[in-house]
Amino acid sequence: MKDDVIKKLSTVPDLPGVYFFKTSKEKILYVGKAKSLKRRLKSYFHGQSSLDVRKSSMVNMADDFSFVVTDNEVEALALESNFIKQYKPRFNIVLRDDKNYPYLRITVQEEWPLIEIVRKFSNDGAVYFGPYVSSRNMRETLDFVRKHFSVRTCKYNLNYITRPCLQYQIGNCGAPCVGLVRREDYMSSVNEVLDFLSGRNRDLLQRLTIKMQSLSDSLMFEEAIKVRNRIGAINRALEMQKVVSPELGDIDVIGFYTSGSEGVFNLFFIRNGIMTGVKDFFIKDKKELPYKEILSNFIELFYNKELMPPAEIIVRERPANLALLKKWFRLKHKTALKVIIPRDSIEQDILLMAEDNARTAYNLKKNISDIDIIKELKTKLSLKVLPRSIGAFDISTLSGSESVGAFIYWKEGKFIKEFYRRIKIKTVSGIDDYAMMEEAVSRVVNNLNDDLPDLIVIDGGKGQLDAALRSFKDSAGDMDGAMLISVAKRPDRVYLPGVKDAIDIEDGQPSSFLLKKIRDEVHRFAISYHRKVRDKRLTESPLEKIRGISVRRRIELLRRFGSLDGIRDASVEEVASIKGFTRGLAERVLAELKR
Repeated sequence: MKDDVIKKLSTVPDLPGVYFFKTSKEKILYVGKAKSLKRRLKSYFHGQSSLDVRKSSMVNMADDFSFVVTDNEVEALALESNFIKQYKPRFNIVLRDDKNYPYLRITVQEEWPLIEIVRKFSNDGAVYFGPYVSSRNMRETLDFVRKHFSVRTCKYNLNYITRPCLQYQIGNCGAPCVGLVRREDYMSSVNEVLDFLSGRNRDLLQRLTIKMQSLSDSLMFEEAIKVRNRIGAINRALEMQKVVSPELGDIDVIGFYTSGSEGVFNLFFIRNGIMTGVKDFFIKDKKELPYKEILSNFIELFYNKELMPPAEIIVRERPANLALLKKWFRLKHKTALKVIIPRDSIEQDILLMAEDNARTAYNLKKNISDIDIIKELKTKLSLKVLPRSIGAFDISTLSGSESVGAFIYWKEGKFIKEFYRRIKIKTVSGIDDYAMMEEAVSRVVNNLNDDLPDLIVIDGGKGQLDAALRSFKDSAGDMDGAMLISVAKRPDRVYLPGVKDAIDIEDGQPSSFLLKKIRDEVHRFAISYHRKVRDKRLTESPLEKIRGISVRRRIELLRRFGSLDGIRDASVEEVASIKGFTRGLAERVLAELKR
């Protein structure tokens, strides 16, 4: 810098604030914050020999500096974020993402609540859901709610409406504007929407099932069919949702992958245990900063938005300047910043998934092709054939209850959903993962015929692999052992048939990520099916499982005795006296219900 710029240092106060390095044409090169502007700026010039390459280059390019004094360091942090977003300086970490993400807002504070899309939220008494990174996903959710719950989406003043609009005519609104729906019924629909968007789906499905049965008992079959159709639609919608884990609640998960001077942040938005969006942020130049400082910059820049912050943020390591970040976060969002490292296997798995996604995004950005990845995989596993298609199996069970198997199929960079299979375990009772794996593999292999993949992945260790091998030999003859493998978790490693030592896949290579991605996809598919089977069992009426009890007989039983408890308390003679019942059928009903 020029001598007059050096002299300018004497005018800098010993106060907190934000400083700028600039070129002669007033182009901002760098924005920084400091608890003491005087000490920080002097450190750039009086100790220049100790500066790292980035800072030294920045000082050499700068022709001038300026500063803004603030009341405290927290205010300086907030101001620094705004200036970085405004100027996008060359020597700062910059996020190319300035937009605010949308939310779904339900105006529960109004007499006739509506649901709408907003990009900002406020403490107005309404309930907000989001943020939705994908506007398309959000609009699909809104369309689903409008179609199946009949909650209004219009913003009209209902006091001046004299006739219902088109939304009522096509069945998307109950028309509260002209009194065509009771407020009690309308608010019941609103509460169902709140449950659906909050992930309280088991409670919602149970209530709807009871409602359907009640309507059926009252011979209101047309209304009962509508509720039945809604139950079916909700179940189909749940299959499409990326349910991570309900106990996670509202969290953001920040994964990071780095290669050379570049890096990628991958952010998972999880609300009520459901993945609402995924976003990548590419960092072209890490400025030679350590991970903790890069993470601190990322949190500072990303959460300097008008958004509804999560309860927790999961990261690999706690960021630098965490105490200062917490003060700024509370000032910005009126809530605490809770940054945690994984505390259990669920949080560890979701963080690894985010980091794997970051690695994938980087590979795609650098045009690392799928063929390159599977060639690398062939070499890593010493396969005889290039695995252009890969299948995977997993088992999901809870104390041996409602056990299921799952199979997924990957080919040429894509998951092929038409080849996915879901299996209810039929021949195994109790907890026997190996026997369950044998059954699942046997049934799928026999079903796929000529569509068998080049490589089959088993989610598990050596025991699951041996079980799959036994089943495969029984089903399709001897298979080339190198083309059947298992992929275990914690630590991530691959087991090959007949090979004692496992192969480490925690090496960051694209082929290792591909294996983990396939394993995680089949695990997700198995878990989602297991959850669906359990939920269906919870919402089934015990009467449906009794041989000889038709829908009409079930209705007659409930009409006569009012409830399942009423039927259980009835005598054999009372049940047998109902038209269409014999004494033998009555005895069977009571025996089944009293088990």
